[in-house]
Amino acid sequence: MKLYYLPGACSLADHIVLEWTGLPYEAAAVPRDELKGAFLKINPAGSVPALQLADGAVITQNLAILDYLANLAPEAGLCGDGTLLSRARVIRWAAFLNADVHKNFSPLFGLDRHVDGEQAQQSLKEKALARLRDQFEQLDAQLGANTWLVDDRRSIADPYLFVVLRWAHAMGVDLSDLDNLARFFKHMQADAGVKAALKDESLD
Repeated sequence: MKLYYLPGACSLADHIVLEWTGLPYEAAAVPRDELKGAFLKINPAGSVPALQLADGAVITQNLAILDYLANLAPEAGLCGDGTLLSRARVIRWAAFLNADVHKNFSPLFGLDRHVDGEQAQQSLKEKALARLRDQFEQLDAQLGANTWLVDDRRSIADPYLFVVLRWAHAMGVDLSDLDNLARFFKHMQADAGVKAALKDESLD
């Protein structure tokens, strides 16, 4: 398999999961200026991640790739304990990270793509930061004293949480007093698979 990624983007979650599964893969960084160029042959949407399988088929969209990898390596136990309810709980939190938290970072990555004018952009930024703070409070409460986000089992949701926490630190999201998330972040930084993926993406 071949994972197409941008360093530090949401594709880092897939990169970590590939390390956790032990599946053989190749990781290929996509230059940002090629996303809407040559890379369109891989993903017509012009975005990462994209996972190209050995037979040439391509899977896009982060949650689809994470779910595929978890099912490809069930022995890794990355999508629950094998019951439908446990799997649903993992997908519920992975979807929250993908569809809610991730979405609220979009304005912070390019205010001028959303609204014009300094005042409007500042207002949008403040609202996005406030929404993110609320969502990270929910994640902190869900994590509690556990090591992992869902049922205290390592899952595909954990690398995604790690990725958005990296973004939060970079973009100035208020994470003060969210001690459970701070502990989780340090734990992930020390994880061998996380370290390998970060090194691969020159983020270590």
